[in-house]
Amino acid sequence: MSTMSDYERIRLVILGGQGVGKSCIIKRFLFNTYCNKYRSTVEDLYNKEYDLGHMTLKVDILDTAGDMQFPAMRRLCIATAHAFLLVYSVASVPSFDCVKQCFEEIRENRNDYQDIPIVVAGNKLDLTTSQREITIEDVSEWVYCELPKLRVKVLECSAKDDINIKEIFRSLLTLSKLLPRKDPSDTGTGLKRRSSAYVSATSKDRRRAESPLLEADKASGSGSGCLEGIQPSKPRSRSLIRRASRKTKQQIRDAQVNECNVS
Repeated sequence: MSTMSDYERIRLVILGGQGVGKSCIIKRFLFNTYCNKYRSTVEDLYNKEYDLGHMTLKVDILDTAGDMQFPAMRRLCIATAHAFLLVYSVASVPSFDCVKQCFEEIRENRNDYQDIPIVVAGNKLDLTTSQREITIEDVSEWVYCELPKLRVKVLECSAKDDINIKEIFRSLLTLSKLLPRKDPSDTGTGLKRRSSAYVSATSKDRRRAESPLLEADKASGSGSGCLEGIQPSKPRSRSLIRRASRKTKQQIRDAQVNECNVS
């Protein structure tokens, strides 16, 4: 089984049909922007680094074409992915059929498809009820009844109104076992951008700098996110060591006296 260190850098591949809002979801999440003008995507790669508290996570987000014109490129994307986001539009039945086709491609190209984190997201939740063609119950029935034993989550979102966008990526981290399951009292995203100066340090340098950082973090009372909850070990008191030494010597002398009395 893979360990945490194997996932210090992961690749998330986003698949889905044309015009479902794959690029809009990415830009809303990364830059908090939205554009309603459609532009066809061939392949765009985004890179971000995040502090998860116990590790630094480097995420490659690969936005793929929705027109299926590049099968070799799609196979390569699927073969190198650590997680998948499958996007459809709640206002389009054909877009959901495209998600099913994308999943079949994953199943054909990955023998470990049951172990790969997958989020199935229905975008355009901001549309009116009369425009909806796909319900979340329909998608859940397909995922949980027809495709059991998957590491998968189904949810709906809106890139336009910023609904459930952070939850998509939180779910992928949770399914990847990189992030604990969300505490109901936790309202944050769980993703904290790490400064470039801190990220550039090597693991050895970080371990060497850990003790002074902990002391500074504790003294400031503000916490640095990644250091929160970690306590430095306390050195033993010298007086305690001397008392323990005297006690041990006294026990040895008492044992020798008793031994002499017995003889």
